[in-house]
Amino acid sequence: MKVLVKLGGTLLDIQVSRDALAGQIAKALADGIEIVVVHGGGKQMTRFLAERGIESRFVGGLRVTTPEIVDAVLKVFAGSVNHELVASLTRAGARAVGLSGIDSFLVEAEQMDPALGAVGRVTKSNPELLRLLTANGYLPVVACVASDRMGQVYNVNADQMAVACGTAYGAQDLVFLTDVGGVLDGAQQVRAVLTAGESERLIADGVATGGMQAKLNAALAALAGGVQRVRIAPGTAPGVLERILAGEEMGTQIIPNEVAA
Repeated sequence: MKVLVKLGGTLLDIQVSRDALAGQIAKALADGIEIVVVHGGGKQMTRFLAERGIESRFVGGLRVTTPEIVDAVLKVFAGSVNHELVASLTRAGARAVGLSGIDSFLVEAEQMDPALGAVGRVTKSNPELLRLLTANGYLPVVACVASDRMGQVYNVNADQMAVACGTAYGAQDLVFLTDVGGVLDGAQQVRAVLTAGESERLIADGVATGGMQAKLNAALAALAGGVQRVRIAPGTAPGVLERILAGEEMGTQIIPNEVAA
């Protein structure tokens, strides 16, 4: 079984939370599940920039990425956040390898919009490196940074990075571990299961907005790319990954329309 786990940066900001998730991932690996991890780090990035007197500006939920922020992207996403997570996974017994999309053209990107600066839209993902590592017992840990063939570095939305890696790698399950309990419906209740069509309606009706809209769009792209199930679940819940992989209903599961027929 192949699983892509995307970890939100908020979950990685505190060592206790980071170590707890690392322990769950290491256990799943020991149980024979092939895992690739993709992580964000927006909270850490905003703090890093603020400490240096650099304002964070967002357009449509995406961070405007100037040349000085590209430097911070490499230092924070591919640097401190990635290596702290790899260290936690190593302590938990996993053979973790820190990567970004730049490595071996793992994820290629192009500029999304000149107004956003170096924000990238994924154009291609090359899974050979992920397959090589997982087939030999290693755990790839991918930061949300990519490049083009000319070496231009791009800041890529972590949810989009997760979809690109998961679909190319052939993951059956994509698990978004985040700081919310799941997807809320119009009555503000967490939905245990959503079909792709129901997810589209939540977006169209304005129920799912902002970050949740982005996650649902990512989930829909993952399903269209061959992922069988997407889960959006609270990363701070005790044993969350182990419970999800054991089949327990946690958070919201998003499935193709035909599965529910």
